[in-house]
Amino acid sequence: MAANLRLTAAAAAELGRQASVAGTPGLMHLDLMPGECADHVIRIRPGELAGTPIARADGVTLYAPSHQLKQLSGLCLDYRGDLSGGGFLITRVEGIEPCACGSAFSRN
Repeated sequence: MAANLRLTAAAAAELGRQASVAGTPGLMHLDLMPGECADHVIRIRPGELAGTPIARADGVTLYAPSHQLKQLSGLCLDYRGDLSGGGFLITRVEGIEPCACGSAFSRN
């Protein structure tokens, strides 16, 4: 894999579920958009979308644009769900400052 991005078991399971529902089993794509509360916000969509593989777990491969690999390195992607919904979150790791929203982050 090209980037050092870690997926929790919950994130891998939800990525797999979303990929299957979208008709792209095993293929998901993550890219970064400019954030309002932090430098970057994650966007996750089904499919490969012409990216580089950055993580693989539980039968799903997560792709990202090659020009964003440096910003994605060292991230840990988690998923939290409850009765009112759920979402992917960036967890706190060294050098990464997640926003309170959970899906945006800045590098220290």
